[in-house]
This record gives sequence, structure tokens and C-alpha cells, in this order.
Amino acid sequence: MAAIKISNSVSIQDSELEWQFIRSSGAGGQHLNKVSTAAQLIFDIKSSSLPEYYQQRLLAKADHRITKSGKIIIKCQQSRSQDFNRQTALEQFIALVASVSAVQKKRIATKPTKGSQRRRVDTKKQKGATKALRQNKSNF
Repeated sequence: MAAIKISNSVSIQDSELEWQFIRSSGAGGQHLNKVSTAAQLIFDIKSSSLPEYYQQRLLAKADHRITKSGKIIIKCQQSRSQDFNRQTALEQFIALVASVSAVQKKRIATKPTKGSQRRRVDTKKQKGATKALRQNKSNF
């Protein structure tokens, strides 16, 4: 059993990942129709050995690869090699899980500068003047 290292303190067992090899979509000729080279990695967040902090952050993350049922599904079909696709999918999985460990810096709200406010108003006036010229104002 090999362990997959996510960070210095977090690793998961290889047995927690489920692999499926399927046929790739798109152009590829006869090779495409015969060989299942696309790798699909499936990882169940809720039943994993990840720390609770990672699980909660992953489930809250807005990512198309995370399903509502709490599974990560990564499909890779970049190469004609099954091994290369498997390695790429694993790298994407590690990057996704590691991305929740970084704590985002709290944004400090700032006011727009006087110059930017003035430029915005000037641009609005200019656009309004252009639109006023388009109107057909007849004094008949």
C-alpha cells in the first residue's frame, strides 16, 4: 500500500482512490476505438482518511469536479498513454486537495481614489454626450 503525499502532514492511502479506464472521446482514429486510455479518478471525500478540516473545505469548494454527493471525479484524456493520463489525473487530484489547505488572506476594503472616481464620471459624461448626439431632436 503506497501513500499519496498531499502535504507534509497529510497523506492518503492509494486504496482510497478508485480508478476507471475508459475510452477517450474525440478524434483519434482506430486507436481510439480499441483502447481504453482515458483515466478517471474517483475519490469519496466523506469516507476518506483526510482530516475533518480538509473534508469540510473540499465539500464547500465550488469546483465542477466535486459532485453533490461528496465525490471528486477527475477525468484525464490528454494523452494516448494510459499511464500518462493516470499520472496527470493524480497530479490534478493532489493539486485540488492541497488547494484547500491554503488559508485565503482576508480582503481589506479600500475606497476608490479621487482620480479614479473623476475618470469614471468623465467617461460616463462622454458616453452620455455621444448618445445624446445620436438622438434625432427636431424643432419643427
